[in-house]
Amino acid sequence: MIILGVILLAIGLIADISILWTIGVVLLVIGAILWLLGTTGHAVAGHRHFW
Repeated sequence: MIILGVILLAIGLIADISILWTIGVVLLVIGAILWLLGTTGHAVAGHRHFW
């Protein structure tokens, strides 16, 4: 999710498409939150780890 967010963010910045930039930022933030929760050992939606 983090990698997809970075890719969409880069494409949105290069192509000057604001919706891709917005979706990229949202995916990046959600992916980072899930990654942090997974590394601290909290189960999120029944999963211990999110890769």
